[in-house]
Amino acid sequence: MRLPRRVTAPLLASILLAVSVAGCDSGGGSGDATEVVIGADLASGSAIDSAYARALQLRIEQVNASGQLGDRRLVLHVQDNRSDSTSSLRNISVFADDPRVAAIVTGSCGECVVDAAKTINDKRVPTIALAAPAEVSAPVNQRRYVFKLGPNPIDSAAALVAELQRTRTKNVALLYSDDLYGRGGHQVMSSALDKAGIEITESRTVKPAATDVSQAVGMLTETKPDALVVWTAPDQATLAATSAKAVKFGGRLYFDAAAAGDLFIPSGAAQATNNATMVFPQILAIDDVIATTPAKAARKQWFRDYTSRYGSYSGAAAFAADAVDLVADAVAQAGGDRGRIRDILETSQMDGLSGPIRITPDNHSGLMPQALTLLVARSGRWRLLG
Repeated sequence: MRLPRRVTAPLLASILLAVSVAGCDSGGGSGDATEVVIGADLASGSAIDSAYARALQLRIEQVNASGQLGDRRLVLHVQDNRSDSTSSLRNISVFADDPRVAAIVTGSCGECVVDAAKTINDKRVPTIALAAPAEVSAPVNQRRYVFKLGPNPIDSAAALVAELQRTRTKNVALLYSDDLYGRGGHQVMSSALDKAGIEITESRTVKPAATDVSQAVGMLTETKPDALVVWTAPDQATLAATSAKAVKFGGRLYFDAAAAGDLFIPSGAAQATNNATMVFPQILAIDDVIATTPAKAARKQWFRDYTSRYGSYSGAAAFAADAVDLVADAVAQAGGDRGRIRDILETSQMDGLSGPIRITPDNHSGLMPQALTLLVARSGRWRLLG
């Protein structure tokens, strides 16, 4: 018996259609294969979560086609959380109560994972969070069943501050989103800047759903900083760049990893974003990378596969694909046994599509600092800096 395919918003409808087709056809069409379900708690209104859903489905199809799971095959079941913690908790509870669900992958809503952490632990369902805040996987003693993939705020801050030091930046202004991730980013960024002796001329918050950040950017640029650091989601980072250009800001622009969207910057913002620097894994500029190792070759192939299927590349895609690989490796060893899957995830090590991943009992956030590099916007797309 298959899980019902339910989602309420049109953004994910095409992806759910692909899920339904995959449920019938992938894995060589074997009707005798044992289905192992990955539940995905995503927001239909989020472009990042849409990229996650696409990547999850594509990677599941690739895993099934590879035969690495023997007579088992993965199936994706997506539920819409509307970026709402109550809806997310309901979805996670439904997934946890279904014995066919071996693991859950959650999307960009950090507050959703934090609010559901106790339920995840109580119901003992392994969960890989793709949300950015550090709190989704820490403290570990309260997140035994929660693991995180994606750049860590403290690592992003360290990479940005190192670049600010290299460019002899004396002071910066900081724009950040007024949510769990933005506030945490402001804290770690402020600490790192203080240690480096770089002054913050002004800090301003913007609401996560704000579609106009010009007032905040205007106030920040009035302080005449050498650089403007933007710690927001992709859409607001783009708005910040265009707002800074509108007021003729002459300093440099720096984005943290959460600002990463598609490879190609929206045409209306390409000129304003030109020469902006962003910290992110190299997968978003993989065309600039020479495949000197099997891991780099795999990243280039994934980039081509995703672009071929969906027409462009999203920076978020690799994290979701790595989540599938982690679950698949655990399922290959443990079947659908959630306790054993959790234990395997907790000691996982791999050179993932997003970079080196190491999870330990003391650290459930797997992406290593070495995965991060600096990208620069040139002619409407992201390139490796240097």
